[in-house]
Amino acid sequence: MKISIIVAIAKNNAIGKDNQLLWHLPADMKYFKEKTTGHCVLTGRKNYESIPEKFRPLPNRTNIVVTRDANYNAPGAHVVSSIEQGIELAKSLNETELFIIGGGQIYMECMVKNLVQTLYVTHVDTLPQADTYFPAFNPHKWHKTISEMCSADDKNPFNYEFAVYKKG
Repeated sequence: MKISIIVAIAKNNAIGKDNQLLWHLPADMKYFKEKTTGHCVLTGRKNYESIPEKFRPLPNRTNIVVTRDANYNAPGAHVVSSIEQGIELAKSLNETELFIIGGGQIYMECMVKNLVQTLYVTHVDTLPQADTYFPAFNPHKWHKTISEMCSADDKNPFNYEFAVYKKG
């Protein structure tokens, strides 16, 4: 099973503030949905709770929520106590690609523990104020295999790039 991260990051690696996204980019939401639909998605509790209630659990995906709270209830989602337990659950469901969807602590732990083979990164051309950042990754260990540059338009207020990085 391949383990991938999917994330949208600003030029300063910012990904969130006050448990919210920093921008509204419909093209990125469409990209996220296209990539993750039909797969398991693993998220931390705070990130899961930041998803609007009407979209929880994310439809057409197996939602796995990581929390230390043994009594946490997420109707329609699987609750696990560690990233590793979430990975094992996805494997037991015969998943081919598990998507790590955040938040900051989950991304950091996955990168530090070297659990991920692919990064799906939407680079957003902005420098917002934030309180949550994606960990810097070594360009010598990650190779960009796909790059699609997109210009701001009436629906997407920033220039952005869809990029895929492979380890190796």
